[in-house]
Parts: sequence; C-alpha cells; structure tokens
Amino acid sequence: MPISTPADPSTDSSTKRRQRVQSAETGMTILKALARLGGAASLTAIAAECGESAAKVHRYLSSLTSEGLVAQHPATQHYHLGPEAVRIGLAALRQCDPVRMGEAALLRLRESLQVTCFIAVMGNMGPTVMRMEEPSLPVTVNIRPGSVLPVVWSASGQAFLAFSQDADLRTRAEAELAAAPPEQRALLGGTDPLDALCQQVRAQGCATVQDTLLAGISAIAAPIYDARGHVAAVLTSLGASTGFDARPDGRVGPSVVQEAQAISVAMGYSAPGQPPQP
Repeated sequence: MPISTPADPSTDSSTKRRQRVQSAETGMTILKALARLGGAASLTAIAAECGESAAKVHRYLSSLTSEGLVAQHPATQHYHLGPEAVRIGLAALRQCDPVRMGEAALLRLRESLQVTCFIAVMGNMGPTVMRMEEPSLPVTVNIRPGSVLPVVWSASGQAFLAFSQDADLRTRAEAELAAAPPEQRALLGGTDPLDALCQQVRAQGCATVQDTLLAGISAIAAPIYDARGHVAAVLTSLGASTGFDARPDGRVGPSVVQEAQAISVAMGYSAPGQPPQP
C-alpha cells in the first residue's frame, strides 16, 4: 500500500495567506470600480467594470455590505458606497494638504531643473508663499515663505485668477490693475486686459510672467485642484530671466504643469470628462 505524505503545514499556511490577499485585492477592485461608476451602480455594471462574473462580484458585495463599506438601495437594488467607505474618504480628505503633498514635487523640480520653486495658497491678503525650495545657487529674490504676492503681476496670482471662479479675487485684481502706473498696465494691453489675461493663461494651462513682478525674474505657475475641483494652491517655479525658459512649452513649463496635475490627482481631483482616479 502506498504511503501518503503528510501535507506541509507551512505550504498550506502560505496558500491561505495568498488566498486572503487575493480576496482583499478583489474587494478593493470592486470598491474602486464602484467609485469610478460614480459611487452607485447595478450589479451588472459593477461586474462589467471589474471584468468579473456577476456571481463572484455578488459574493464580495455581500461581504462588503456586512462591513458597511457598501450598501444597497431597497428600491433600485443598486449598490452604493456605504457609511464606512464615507468615513474612510473623509479621513483621507482631511489629510489632503497641498503643501504637504507637494513637498516631493518641489524637491524634484529643484533637483531636475535647478530652479527656485514654491507652493502658494490663497490667504486673506492674497496669494501667500507657504513652502519654498531653492537650488544650490539660488536666484536672489525678495520672496520667502509668508510672502504675499499680487494677483495680476505674479505668475502665482495669475494662475489663481484664471483657474478660479472667485468674484472677490476678480475684484482684488481689478483694484490692483487700477492702482498700477500706466506703463505697467500697458504690459497687459487690450480693452479688457483681465479677461484677455485669463483666456491666455487657461489656453496655455499655466501662467507665465517675465519681469512684471521683479525686474530680471521670470516665473511659471500651474494650479493644484482639490477633490471638488477648486484651486487649492498653485505650484510656481522662477529664475533669472536671462537663463529661465518662461515659454509654456519650454524646458520648465511642462514639468511644472505635470507636477501640479500629479498633486491634484493625489488630492482626489479628476479632470472634467475623466473618471475618478482609482
């Protein structure tokens, strides 16, 4: 009679661990699919989004429902994100600080481009520099954390103005423009300079200035959006005009825009027409 070999307990334990990990991954895949579908959908739609059978997805939805991560509408039978998922989302949103989440981007821009860069938020007095990084040979500028920048004449302010829908900010910009000397106002030109400025900035995807705020200094700024689609902050790079490429499609502009977009995605933002990020 052949002698059976006892099962290796370590192998059996390893298999069970893999199964648990796979089950957790499947559950997360279903939750992310439900989020991409707008937070509520039928079983059929969720299964199609996941690429799994409806029977399999239904088993996982039952477990997720028992944990409060998913709930089912009694009338439509559609599944939607449950109260525990809402609590998790709110906890994540509370951690969405654009300054903290943008620290790595500032370091990357500083090291890869050797430019001064900072993140500004809109404060009571105007765009306010919060975090700043400078290369080993920094450009001498009178801007430091805590500095308040003008709306019209700084790249940071222009980015806030162009990508925000803030009536108070527009009023502040109009006051700055009216108070500027004629030669400075002439830099914008046009019969409606603020509208023309905003249209240009939006078309470029970023704001660019050359010698308008500080003589000999150029800058590029791009918006950082929060999960609601509001401008939460602005990412800006600057340098001496003699060596700083201030073109929107030049050496610096695309990197600034890409880093700002990456921070926005990390904060839960999805561009209009795009599904929520997983």
